[in-house]
Amino acid sequence: MQHRCFSALLLAALASSAAEKRVQMKDLPPAVQKAVQEQSVGATIRGFTKETENGATTYEAEMIVNGHGKDVSFDPSGKVVAVEEEVALDSVPAQVRAGIEKATEGGRIKKVEKVTERGTTSYEAAYSKGGRSHEVAVNPDGSPVKGK
Repeated sequence: MQHRCFSALLLAALASSAAEKRVQMKDLPPAVQKAVQEQSVGATIRGFTKETENGATTYEAEMIVNGHGKDVSFDPSGKVVAVEEEVALDSVPAQVRAGIEKATEGGRIKKVEKVTERGTTSYEAAYSKGGRSHEVAVNPDGSPVKGK
């Protein structure tokens, strides 16, 4: 029985990782290539991924802008659907900083990102505590993001 459970978990992990695939610029739809060129002015592109989740395909451009990470996701028509940009903790609104500091109390914050997805903004922090890595997401008012 344990072997079957392990096999099922392994298959599920492989299936979820197979949903995201590294691709080249030439593999992106023309509209996405054009949008990437517009969004990456002044940036260094680190790479691209294609992800299919719940039947929807998105393309992500990973880049470095002014020394920090920025990932931009596009739908197949080239429309920007999400932007994740690394920011300094001291640059976020006070309520956001307070929410992150409360959620990560006793831990060490490694990275903070401002996430804008389909018109909604939130902030995510990666931190370590007790030798383990964790993430927390907060709304602009500092409250925890539900479901993350």
